[in-house]
Amino acid sequence: MAVILITGGARSGKSKRAETRVRAFPGQPVYVATAEALDAEMEARIAGHRARRGTDWIEREVPLDLVPALVASDGGGPRLVDCLTLWLSNLMHAGRDWEREVTELANALPRLKSAVVLVTNEVGLGIVPDNALARSYRDAAGIMNQVIAAVADEVEFVVAGLPMKLK
Repeated sequence: MAVILITGGARSGKSKRAETRVRAFPGQPVYVATAEALDAEMEARIAGHRARRGTDWIEREVPLDLVPALVASDGGGPRLVDCLTLWLSNLMHAGRDWEREVTELANALPRLKSAVVLVTNEVGLGIVPDNALARSYRDAAGIMNQVIAAVADEVEFVVAGLPMKLK
């Protein structure tokens, strides 16, 4: 079993890289989508991801309950979670205890049998946001990424479509 974390900026090629990594494992891949199509732009993004992946993936839409979805799909094919930062946003918007849920994810990942590739955004490389909510989200994402990177077997940073191995 492998836990692989792939991070980078927006439109850096993270998802494409994650799909390639998942396909290297045996079994039918499972796409665990945390995004919700709440507007036309997000619908288009989701459609683009689906078109690129093709039809051989099992798809699970999991905006909040990520750990139960990973446990339920364990023992089958490799899983791709795209993405942790949307999951975090969903948790915060729902008023859930994101720190507890991130800890639960970090505790669950090493116990899983099937490979998991997780995509996350590196949101803390830009300017300091001008409002408290955005700063809170940026800080939470940084903490989450550190916690998951600590338990991951491998961590890659993708820039301009090129992966750099960090761990």
